[in-house]
Amino acid sequence: MAGTRSLFFVFFLCLAFHTKAQLPYRAPKQDSAIVIIGATIHIGNGQEIKDGAIEFIDGKINYIGDRQGFNLNSFTGKVIQADGKQVYPGLIALNTILGLSEYEEVRATLDFGEVGNYNPDLRSIIAYNTDSKIIPTVRTNGILLAQVVPQGGIISGTSSVVQLDAWNWEDAAYKTDEGIHLNWPSYLYNKFTDDMTGSAFNEKYSQQTEYIRQFFEQAKAYSQLSVPTKVNLRFEAMKELFTGKKNLYIHASYVKEIMSAVAFARQLGIKAVIVGGADAWKCAELLKQNNVPVVLQRTQVLPGTRDEDVNQPYKIAARLQKAGVLYCITDAGYWQQRNLPFQAGEAAGFGLSKEEALEAITLNAAKILGISNQTGSLESGKDANIIISDGDILDMATNHITMAFIQGRQLNLYNSQEYLYDMYRKKYGVR
Repeated sequence: MAGTRSLFFVFFLCLAFHTKAQLPYRAPKQDSAIVIIGATIHIGNGQEIKDGAIEFIDGKINYIGDRQGFNLNSFTGKVIQADGKQVYPGLIALNTILGLSEYEEVRATLDFGEVGNYNPDLRSIIAYNTDSKIIPTVRTNGILLAQVVPQGGIISGTSSVVQLDAWNWEDAAYKTDEGIHLNWPSYLYNKFTDDMTGSAFNEKYSQQTEYIRQFFEQAKAYSQLSVPTKVNLRFEAMKELFTGKKNLYIHASYVKEIMSAVAFARQLGIKAVIVGGADAWKCAELLKQNNVPVVLQRTQVLPGTRDEDVNQPYKIAARLQKAGVLYCITDAGYWQQRNLPFQAGEAAGFGLSKEEALEAITLNAAKILGISNQTGSLESGKDANIIISDGDILDMATNHITMAFIQGRQLNLYNSQEYLYDMYRKKYGVR
């Protein structure tokens, strides 16, 4: 028995060293002023500063402007010479299951859903796993904040925004319980027969949407009670939808669904955000009139229907930009979020400027989440969520993040994939 205990001790000791080699621990708090000098600074609001300077103290940006406007001679903090480099706001990934899923084939590591169709009281934040090995891999590509979202059912639950450098979910929380996620019924569904594959009308569409409407009307009536006779946890979680403090994220792709969802939210007086929005460009005027933002699906996908332009997914962002609709770009799942800058870069090749594409994954995302007063752009008084790259982060060929800071804390950008790469390169003698 003693021998068995010793073996277990050795096993877990080795595991601890192995994990330590792969997972960087939380960065220490910023203990002195830092200034980045000489880089091209992309503010995130469409503007850039050539040969700029950005100073941050105690996790907050204190100065941003021309290099000549900063008195380096009297500065006593840490100086980062970044001549020829590019500085950006930390990227923000929306609609992710980052930290809620680890191994797709291991059910015990999947913690993003619950049984039942109506779970507005389900909180994703308490399931968020800060020890996920995936988190450092997306940080390496500049993603510093993420919206973690429950999935499944009709009302999946409540999402929260996390910063990706924390010991536990309490440390990670950037904005908790900021919105509820509703999966709008599909107007069409794929029909497979022996002869052909195509789309068919969902005959239960009206019935399904009516049931959702009744549920929300009951929740709204409950929210107006000063003292309910019986506490309903589901309706309690929905109260702030009707005061405008929470977003209702409506997951809908096609034009019929989007139009129905917008009308539904308007009738109930709810602040809606469309998630997915493959057909958002077809009803951009409606979205603009009703002040409904869009969280666009990834650009690197196939068109939704056979008769659409093969490049249509790349063009949607530019069409919404032209129409004046607030939108952001996201990716799928969790580990895929590391490709977020390239999803935006794809849109930059089809109508968006580079600065507009950057804004779609920084400031626009922050505006939708209600955190634009804290982050999303490099402005005085905001959190020092900053990344430094050797080249254009939207370009796969030149993207190379060399430094990153979350609230002024300098991150260790090493991750498990780099660890494995280094290990096998040495094993096989590859230079």
